[in-house]
Amino acid sequence: MNLTALITFFLITITIGVLSTYIAGKEKLDTIEGYFLGGRHLNWFLVGGSLFLSNISAIAMIGETESAYISNMSIMMYGFSAIVAMVIIAEFILPVYLRQGVTTTPEFLESRYGPSIGKIVSFLFIASYTINLMPPVLYTGAVIFNGMFNVDELLGISEWAAIWILVWSIGIIGGAYAVFGGLKAISASDALNGVGLVLGGLLVPYFGLKYVGNGNIGEGFDYIVTNFPSNLNSLGKPTDMVPWTTLFTGILLINLNYWGAEQYILQRTLGAKNLAEGQKGMMFGASFKFIAPLITVFPGVIALAALPSLDSSAEAYPQLIALVMPAYLIGIIAAIMFGASITTFNSGLNSTSTIALLNLYKPIKENKGHKVEDASIIVLGKRLQVVLAIIAMTIAPFIGLVEGGFFAYIIKVGSIFSFPIFAVVFMSMVNPRVPKSGVITGLIFYLTTFAYSQFIEDFGIHFLHIAAILFVCTIVIMHLFSVFSPSERNIKKVTNPAVDITPWSKRFYAYFILISIMLVTIYWLSPFGIAQW
Repeated sequence: MNLTALITFFLITITIGVLSTYIAGKEKLDTIEGYFLGGRHLNWFLVGGSLFLSNISAIAMIGETESAYISNMSIMMYGFSAIVAMVIIAEFILPVYLRQGVTTTPEFLESRYGPSIGKIVSFLFIASYTINLMPPVLYTGAVIFNGMFNVDELLGISEWAAIWILVWSIGIIGGAYAVFGGLKAISASDALNGVGLVLGGLLVPYFGLKYVGNGNIGEGFDYIVTNFPSNLNSLGKPTDMVPWTTLFTGILLINLNYWGAEQYILQRTLGAKNLAEGQKGMMFGASFKFIAPLITVFPGVIALAALPSLDSSAEAYPQLIALVMPAYLIGIIAAIMFGASITTFNSGLNSTSTIALLNLYKPIKENKGHKVEDASIIVLGKRLQVVLAIIAMTIAPFIGLVEGGFFAYIIKVGSIFSFPIFAVVFMSMVNPRVPKSGVITGLIFYLTTFAYSQFIEDFGIHFLHIAAILFVCTIVIMHLFSVFSPSERNIKKVTNPAVDITPWSKRFYAYFILISIMLVTIYWLSPFGIAQW
């Protein structure tokens, strides 16, 4: 292990921790809004930076690089589709949330359909985060850290033992942010790590291209364009993880749910000081989507040129760093990877406890006539986060035993939860007459049919197409219930804004610029530009 790299890693990690604590220190953490929503004082920089880094985790570093290594750059279309989704959410969905002053997605749905629907969706979120969000983040963070520092060799232990040690190290530090600092500390560390992620992450393709080009970046890029044009293609073939046709079906729906209903992401925009800052923050976060492929996808193509015969394609990113990066910079990259790991983990902790306590525990206690103080909620929230962290840290090492690639598995399992939740959110906004029975029927239909199509019977159709078809069917089912058994309780719109909901006056310019750059980039990284099928 390089001692300079290790010292650099600890210095940067500690510095970010101290600065995050200082930034969050002025926030009152003895109220629900202060602890779970940063007091609704987040500006556009904290919102956008936090959105970006919460989305970029070690899962993306390893999984997206691996996808480009074994196939092509079509995985980047997840991120580019998110730009369209974030524009839609900033314009149409975020104003609805802030107008009602809600804290969580289940709280919003409860105001539309009643407590039972809020509780059902709360359980779906908790299950998704506990099983399919936090453990994989810890595992991939441990894998990439061990790949750069060879912790197993240093300590003279097995790789399995090293993964256990690193998982618990990342989990404990990440959990400390969530437990002791609340959302403000998490968002501050996210934004600070985001700056490092952009600057440090871009160093990987820089040194990678220099290595491939024997010291010349231009020659390195020319070598890749000449010898690996199919790997540069952003439009996936039918056999790829992300076929280009899914851009119009499952991918857009996944992103609409992810950025508009996924609690651990949405919680950042709900913490904005006003609607304008929230919209600015979302567009600021969306702009990073043009940089993200250089950090998480393109290194996979470089790794293919530099390391064409890896034993495990999942090692492409850490092995590329170890090969091309100067020793004195490895510590910086390691600190960035560490930050990317803990940010999604602690976001999951904060959001899961928010849902469990505000949408399950508090309503149950109040319905029994007990007064629930903010202080008691916060104490329970901290205790629950400790329990959730222990569960995630225990599950995480076993993620490596999953066959068929953990990244595709995570996306597929995530689709079980994301599509039906967004279907309910969507219908709550466009059709107020959908009754509770229609929502429950739609949820049961989607959950059972999608699980059957993926784990019991193979229909030979890409799972994102199946998910999109079932999403439409779920919408139709709920609409039919609204026609034959309409609800009257949701007709009157609830307005209880906690912040100023005046929209950002220049948002349409931002929308146009972002989408235009996206289309030009897709064209360039396609068979119409420099790539090949």
